[in-house]
Amino acid sequence: MRSIFAAAAACCALLALANGAHAQTRWPNGAKAAVVLTYDDALTSQLDNVVPALDAAGFKGTFFLANVDGAQVGRWRQVAARGHELGNHTIFHPCTKASYPADPRYVSEAYTPASMLREIIQQNVLLRALDGRPRHGFATPCGQSLAGGVDYLEDLRKANLVPYVRGVVDTPADARADVAKADPMHIPSRGFGEGATAEKMIAYVREAEQGGGWAVFLFHGVGGDYLTVPDAEHRKLLDWLAAHRSEVWVTTLQGALDWAKAHPGR
Repeated sequence: MRSIFAAAAACCALLALANGAHAQTRWPNGAKAAVVLTYDDALTSQLDNVVPALDAAGFKGTFFLANVDGAQVGRWRQVAARGHELGNHTIFHPCTKASYPADPRYVSEAYTPASMLREIIQQNVLLRALDGRPRHGFATPCGQSLAGGVDYLEDLRKANLVPYVRGVVDTPADARADVAKADPMHIPSRGFGEGATAEKMIAYVREAEQGGGWAVFLFHGVGGDYLTVPDAEHRKLLDWLAAHRSEVWVTTLQGALDWAKAHPGR
């Protein structure tokens, strides 16, 4: 399992938008960029390390839940009550069987687009039971949008089950200067895992600042679990963001999209 997440980490994490030649989103209070911190897979290290650190800094994160541990349901309900965003990451996190060893019933080859959408619907039911919200964003497992070898994203778009889909593959900066014009079914991100340093993460935020765009981070484990970012480096990033509140706006993914839609670039 670790090997697939190592492979996924190479194409997941922070999205940096930067190109002054294009229209730019006008962020709150004159901020130069928005920063979105997302965390996948409902991991214990996120509950133990990330949530307390975000709360202490006064930031809200976006957590995409899959394979939720029944013993942690109450804790995730508390996360939502504190204002963090809970997102849909399917129930069983189906990836291709080549990705990592998994129960053959829950690899994406065993699904159809219809059964994948059904699982997304059921995960939405769980999320609504946790946070009471009628709509939840979605993140593709392993950055893959295949079911039985067929891409299901257009079916998902037509079904109107989710307001956005966060992927894990970055796209050229000049195609993403105005967040309001981003395709909500194809929100890219780039991820940080083992060996990540605060210096590298801050550099991506600085890149986003140059173009008035956004930086969407994707994390898995923080101080534990897998694809682990050191807890100390994650906290250094939060400390830096807190010290630069006038320059960057830290918000949830839905919050950034809602703001950009209401305040499009000039």
